[in-house]
Amino acid sequence: MIGDVIDVNQFVEESIAAIRNQVGGAKVLCGLSGGVDSAVAAALVQRAVGENLTCVFVDTGLMRKGEPEAVEHDFVAATGAKLVMVDAVDTFLGELAGVTDPETKRKIIGRLFIRTFEAEARRLAAEADDIKFLVQGTVYPDVLESGIGGGNIKSHHNVGGLPEDLGFELVEPLRTLYKDEVRAVGEALGLPAAMVWRHPFPGPGLGIRVIGALTRERLDTLREADAIAREELVAASLDRSIWQFPVVLLPEVHSTGVKDGERTYGNPVVLRPITSVNAMTADWGRLPYELLARISERITSEVPGVNRVVLDITAKPPATIEWE
Repeated sequence: MIGDVIDVNQFVEESIAAIRNQVGGAKVLCGLSGGVDSAVAAALVQRAVGENLTCVFVDTGLMRKGEPEAVEHDFVAATGAKLVMVDAVDTFLGELAGVTDPETKRKIIGRLFIRTFEAEARRLAAEADDIKFLVQGTVYPDVLESGIGGGNIKSHHNVGGLPEDLGFELVEPLRTLYKDEVRAVGEALGLPAAMVWRHPFPGPGLGIRVIGALTRERLDTLREADAIAREELVAASLDRSIWQFPVVLLPEVHSTGVKDGERTYGNPVVLRPITSVNAMTADWGRLPYELLARISERITSEVPGVNRVVLDITAKPPATIEWE
């Protein structure tokens, strides 16, 4: 935890001073994803610049079920910050159509995020140059895994996936922190527990949990399966014990099954419960068999096209938390 190294309140005070020194009296745009990192970064920057901050949530079509509505309600209720909702579903899914390579997906998503923010800055300001700063919830594992300083595990859309002709100067107050440290800062800022302890969600969203090509149908299938898994985990009061719970839809691999006495062909879904402290290493979460059985039964009976649920029991390393 950050409190074991430095005082959290001191970190908040020093960060606010650094942000004010960086941006002066300029207007600032913040990309809000719904996750704890961007929410804490936004709350920290708001403390520094107040009304000069405008948060933008881009609905990419790659979000979890109910995510846009939750962001719009929870974040505004907690902070009172200005929030603009942008519907970019058609743009993102159009450019991602037919793309199967995960690194290409990440770079497309990163580029489209920035282009969307640039367009929103032009719309919000009388002149494009009026908004020069973009806040991101980049954390230290993003930097490490994207190969900054050597090595490369994967390109995070907010690091290795950024376009070279970026039209903003970045404000990244959490860039040196791990997730547990970010949560400590969020609590110090008074953000609600539901927001601070929300499971980590990758910037590219379900775009990297639908393995292979993306379609609206496959995304909707995964969205429903993911919602069931998360709902059952919360009902079992294990959502704090599990660091992250990716649900993955495998590519066009059909498994055989039986429903109503007839042979079926459907898609397998993978459950990947994860326990970790900072996401640099991780283990698979030992969920009760009864809970796993309930999740499997619900997914296969309630989600059309899915007839098999499997469990990923691989640690990190050798695997990464996400499949792509």
